[in-house]
Amino acid sequence: MISLPQPDDLTSLVLRTDFTDEPAWEAVKAALRTWEGDDSATFVSDPKYAGVSLQRLVDADNAASHEDKLTYLFLADATTMADVECPLLALDLADEPGRTFRVPPRWYADVSANLTIANVDFAEFANAVDRSDTYRGFDGA
Repeated sequence: MISLPQPDDLTSLVLRTDFTDEPAWEAVKAALRTWEGDDSATFVSDPKYAGVSLQRLVDADNAASHEDKLTYLFLADATTMADVECPLLALDLADEPGRTFRVPPRWYADVSANLTIANVDFAEFANAVDRSDTYRGFDGA
């Protein structure tokens, strides 16, 4: 059983699961830093998470102690690395474990900050996605 790393205080976990393109990973990190100002991400790049399934991540969180449970995380997966828009995959681990939506870097800081402080819940963002299951702001910008 894998265990999930813990994000730094007041940040979101961005877990790399695709290791095929190092420059793409660096570009994803740079794009997130462009929009966030202060660090709002804890980046984890550990090959033990290569290709990990969503179910294994959900199971790992379910097996964690109460104080180590996460409510959500972001994945830098194969789609993130290959798509010009670099959309992360947001994964719900609390209310509807396994539910996902995509988040391009342009909207990452808003989603991350609001989930971190529980100002907006995961479902509210997930319910505001476009036809490609991508969150582009509540107004669909």
